Amino acid sequence: MDRLAVIRSESDRFAEVLSSTDPAAPVPTCPGWDAAQLLHHLGEVHAFWAAVLRDDVRDDEGAEAVEAAAPPRPGTTEELLDARARATEALLEQLARLDDEEPRWSWWPPDQTVGFTRRMQTYEATLHRVDAELTAGLPISAIDPEVAAGAVEHCVDVMWGYVPGWAQDDSTALVELVATDTGDRWRVDVGRWHGTGPESGTEFDMARARRAGEDTDPALPTATVSGSARDMALWAWGRGPRSAVELSGDQDAVAAVDRLIEQGIQ
Repeated sequence: MDRLAVIRSESDRFAEVLSSTDPAAPVPTCPGWDAAQLLHHLGEVHAFWAAVLRDDVRDDEGAEAVEAAAPPRPGTTEELLDARARATEALLEQLARLDDEEPRWSWWPPDQTVGFTRRMQTYEATLHRVDAELTAGLPISAIDPEVAAGAVEHCVDVMWGYVPGWAQDDSTALVELVATDTGDRWRVDVGRWHGTGPESGTEFDMARARRAGEDTDPALPTATVSGSARDMALWAWGRGPRSAVELSGDQDAVAAVDRLIEQGIQ
């Protein structure tokens, strides 16, 4: 997969769609956002990660400094489009000069490398392009099957997996995800984390999922989710309907999967 080409083409399509969309149009897949905020978001994201890569940021303090240095949000659609274009070029320039193995900060503690940013931005650009098309009332244009399968895998390995160190972590179901067109399969441990936040005192009870390991209890309730890689990716990221995939299995396992998707990606 040529990730730079994907980021460029998806970001350009995103901007093309939003350039002729009412800036006040609500984004159905990002509640509370309008088209102008969506446009600003992708440009802001690209500018942030370009700076992290360029400035060799390797810790939270450096990332916070990059965030604090962000310029004010542009006021007009034309200015937002220009800022997005410049930010995407800056990101692509940095990704083109750096190898995946080089260390850089990321918000995902297990992977502090340039490769994480390259993968994350592939899927972020793709799914925000989908957001733009849905906001404009357009059909969702094609997603390359390899990109779609990668987006599902990124959910399994990253987007669904957050569990704070202080929380109790329980497994609920053993689920197999099957992309029927690419042949990709993911065996997933779906569960929940819960407990009282040590600083806030807030009670939490949240869904989570991660790639199943050899120590995953085989006696857990089981389910299977299948569909094309495109439909699986849209469903997994909360951009497509449940009816687009086939979800079957034990009632408790099906309920655990539904809860995970309804919670959304944090």
